[in-house]
Amino acid sequence: MSCTLNTGRKIPCKSAFGGIKTVWLGDFGGITGVTVDSTTKQVTTIAGTQPDWYQFDVKGNSSLETTVTSSRENGTTFYEQTLNITLKKLSKADNKELKLMAYGRPHVAVEDYNGNFMMVGLVNGADVSGGTVVTGAAMGDLSGYTLTLTGMETTPANFMKNTTGVVFNSTDFAALTGTITITEGTNS
Repeated sequence: MSCTLNTGRKIPCKSAFGGIKTVWLGDFGGITGVTVDSTTKQVTTIAGTQPDWYQFDVKGNSSLETTVTSSRENGTTFYEQTLNITLKKLSKADNKELKLMAYGRPHVAVEDYNGNFMMVGLVNGADVSGGTVVTGAAMGDLSGYTLTLTGMETTPANFMKNTTGVVFNSTDFAALTGTITITEGTNS
């Protein structure tokens, strides 16, 4: 592996927006391989059996942060991918799903407000590492959930090739077998 730099970076235009728009969670275990384009470094195909994906729309206070940990002494580098999401309104159904989420280690696809699609826990899955179930105290406080999902990977959260504006489609992820099933939540 070459350790030489390939390019520089200029100051970009001020056209970016912060925040996460949507996350999709799929059960760990079906994905068996990934192809990453050597030029763009985007995930172009994912091999294995397609998990069912569960869509969570999020707004405000949701973010994805990647921390680089590199050790000269040990010769190691890894990336801790931390996804913080806020889900408004408490419900019995959500309590049940969040418990299952905490017991597992799902793959998580993330769409930000810039139209970027990234995969957290692509190889090793993402663990729920913290969160709250909160009623709030004042009238305007959050009544809902905050969750932190953490993935430990050898790369930052991979960008995913996307030509259609839909995160999972047969054009971009043709190597996955099975029907692409996205289950949207309810507005309960």
